[in-house]
Amino acid sequence: MNVAPASRRPSQVTAVMRSETDRVKSLELFFDLVLVLALTQCTALMADQPTWRGLARGLLILGVVWWTWVGYAWLTSVIDPEEGIVRIAMFTAMAALLIMALCIPDAFGDTALLFAVAYAFVRAMHIVLFVIASRDDHDLRKAVRGLAVSTAIGCGLIFGAAAVDGPAQGALWAAAILLDAGGPYLFGAEGWKLVPGHFAERHGLMIIIALGESVVAIGVGTQGLKIDGGVVLAAVLGIVVTSALWWLYFDIVALVAERRLENAEPGRERNEIARDSFSYLHFPMIAGIVLVALGLKKTLQHVWDPLELVPTVALYGGAALYLVAHVAFRLRNVGRFSTHRVLTAAALVAFIPVGHDIPAAAALGVVAILLVALIIYEMIRFAELRARLRHELGGAH
Repeated sequence: MNVAPASRRPSQVTAVMRSETDRVKSLELFFDLVLVLALTQCTALMADQPTWRGLARGLLILGVVWWTWVGYAWLTSVIDPEEGIVRIAMFTAMAALLIMALCIPDAFGDTALLFAVAYAFVRAMHIVLFVIASRDDHDLRKAVRGLAVSTAIGCGLIFGAAAVDGPAQGALWAAAILLDAGGPYLFGAEGWKLVPGHFAERHGLMIIIALGESVVAIGVGTQGLKIDGGVVLAAVLGIVVTSALWWLYFDIVALVAERRLENAEPGRERNEIARDSFSYLHFPMIAGIVLVALGLKKTLQHVWDPLELVPTVALYGGAALYLVAHVAFRLRNVGRFSTHRVLTAAALVAFIPVGHDIPAAAALGVVAILLVALIIYEMIRFAELRARLRHELGGAH
């Protein structure tokens, strides 16, 4: 069922439905800028605590931040964020999201309660806006009720985590993410609506934002350092790796995924693809990029020294996670398995002991070589198919 535009009455407490031809709007891009700070804070947290505990905490916080953003991606694929009361509500949610981001460095400590309050406010605002949007749509209202239940459970567990510490705190965070994110799966995909082109574009822009954090990590890693040949070499290799991650997603994968979403039957089929391929499987992609950013930051700080074990695992494991997420993404969308990407991911994991023993710049060089080799292989092996798909799918835009 298509989302039909409603009459535009911005002065009333109502929501204007998004049209099928709408793309991402400037307010959505503005909203996403707060996520830049959140991703930077997650990377900084893991860089300041380069331990397994620090890595786990950073990823847990990233999971909560991601699911918060996912909710608004679904919301703004139903309603126009720049019309009526929704515009003011989006600005209000941005303020609370900013507080969340500021609390990230000590979200497991002194600012745990403030983080929980800000998080609950952002999620509550999301539900309220969905309630307004579903005023005349019984099926959507029913779906929102189910989402409200899982949201309340997730927020309650984050509040509970603020009252404890140690392993129990981490367990409550993990349970909050699993139960909150599992809500749309348990309550079903019926009733939801989205604009396919907008939804796919919004997630692609989040990949770019995460890649931008990798570039920021290169700059942050050079602070206080003399810009010598080693730093220049590492910076160039960092851009090669970041560019390769961009290529591996946007060259073909993003185009095919968007077309698959557009061609899916509106309703349950399209919603399930959007949920699985974008809401769920884009998280390991984002997490992989953030882990690579951590490795880049540490590499720039210690160009000629071996990386510590955790940053090495982040650098190699993050790139591997990114590729495995692509494999699952393709499998879910078109039912095809990418053996070469799995093998490259396995090679990255296998090289972790080597990367831990050699200078950081050399370790980064290994990642760059493996990713560029994968791109070259795909360009040669699938040259005809790639050219046809880029012509057909890219031309549609």
